[in-house]
Amino acid sequence: MVFRHTIKGMAALALFVSLLSTATPLPAKELECNINDGPCTLTSAQRSVTLNIEPKPVSPMQDLSFTVTISPCDTLPDKLLLDLSMPGMMMGKNQVTLQRTTGCTYKGKGVIVRCMSGRTLWQATILSDKLDNPAFIFNVKK
Repeated sequence: MVFRHTIKGMAALALFVSLLSTATPLPAKELECNINDGPCTLTSAQRSVTLNIEPKPVSPMQDLSFTVTISPCDTLPDKLLLDLSMPGMMMGKNQVTLQRTTGCTYKGKGVIVRCMSGRTLWQATILSDKLDNPAFIFNVKK
């Protein structure tokens, strides 16, 4: 009887440890950053991709300017889409059109909406197969 309880306890412990060990780190094409401290840069599809959002602190329900700089940017179109979403929560479609301004810089304007649940974690994904859809994960101020 004691042996059976020991086996059950060990099985539960093994299950718990296996669940903890399956947590996967963010893929290389995603970066968690503090956008309020300044621009965030990651490498995706062998290109450097930098996102900046102004004004700071980045807050919901205000007009925001999104700037993306990509290097190298030869073969990229003159317009890109920036998809704004909340990880793990459906918020509806919210996309910003980024227009190439000078060189390898793209700019657009948009709004991050306020989440009714009070969550502040957002994801900005550049929708581009050539860039492998890089994503920046960040918190906005309440």
